[in-house]
Amino acid sequence: MNRIRKNLFIFFTIFSGVLWGIISLFLKPLVSSGLSSVQVNFLRGLFSSIFMFIFLLIKDKKLLKISLKDIWMFLGTGVLSFTFFSLCYFYTIIESGSCIAVILLYTSPIFVLLLSFFLFKEKFSMLKVLALVFTFTGCILVSGLGFNSVISWKGFVVGLCSGFGYALYSIFSRYALKKYSPFTITFYTFVFSTLSILPFCKVQNIMPLLSVKVLFLALGISFVCTCLPYIFYTIGLQGLETGKAAIFVTVEPLIACIAGIAVFGEALSFVKAAGIVLILVSVVLCSLQPKSKTETDGEVKNSVHTKIRKKLLIECID
Repeated sequence: MNRIRKNLFIFFTIFSGVLWGIISLFLKPLVSSGLSSVQVNFLRGLFSSIFMFIFLLIKDKKLLKISLKDIWMFLGTGVLSFTFFSLCYFYTIIESGSCIAVILLYTSPIFVLLLSFFLFKEKFSMLKVLALVFTFTGCILVSGLGFNSVISWKGFVVGLCSGFGYALYSIFSRYALKKYSPFTITFYTFVFSTLSILPFCKVQNIMPLLSVKVLFLALGISFVCTCLPYIFYTIGLQGLETGKAAIFVTVEPLIACIAGIAVFGEALSFVKAAGIVLILVSVVLCSLQPKSKTETDGEVKNSVHTKIRKKLLIECID
């Protein structure tokens, strides 16, 4: 039963990466309609907040309650992570191109493993190091980065900041999961992100662009590529080490590449294919990594975490 439960957490985490990976199917048409990336991010946060609010009202109103002393956790997931990494990521795309941007964004597992080592005392094994090397190398190959690419120091630093901000969601969620449901965390992440980006999105310029098509795409990117993956990833964090979850979710660039080939007619080169294989290998390495005796004993002794895991599974099934 424990193995089945663990596989379920792995599935949730990987599936979240799959849903994030198809975001271009909604994003490109929205940008083509005249919306800026910041405005798309605002609409995504706004509609996602509405979706989650309705869901929590139906499921359990108590899930909307949080303590004022815990607001720092949601400022962390919503502002320091969701908003911060999005703005840095968009800037890097404009400054240095999407290829370099996605590589720097996916330095996030490295930041997660380093932060988890110091904050949560998670074991830093050789298999994790190898999985990270394969992941990062795979992202470089999938992105198609050439040796003649040029990036400014500013673009490089901001790009690394996007990876750091991306990693912070895993860290702040780990703290929040000790007290709150994944659904509560996801809802307030979107709320605080939407509020933080509101002053910069020029709402008055969005209204004339809200056609039926734009609304449909905005609702799609909010529910399919935002609400669902954040819920699944947050649930997955409860059953997996933070570092492992961060590596599993790197199927996102793989899926993004496949979506680009299937939908937008992008070419599949040998280099991209090799990158896809490396990312898959890193996921396999991470999933096959045996637990140490200390980790096993810790799971048996930590009855609080066991109860939370059961609660999360019940919430997810319901």
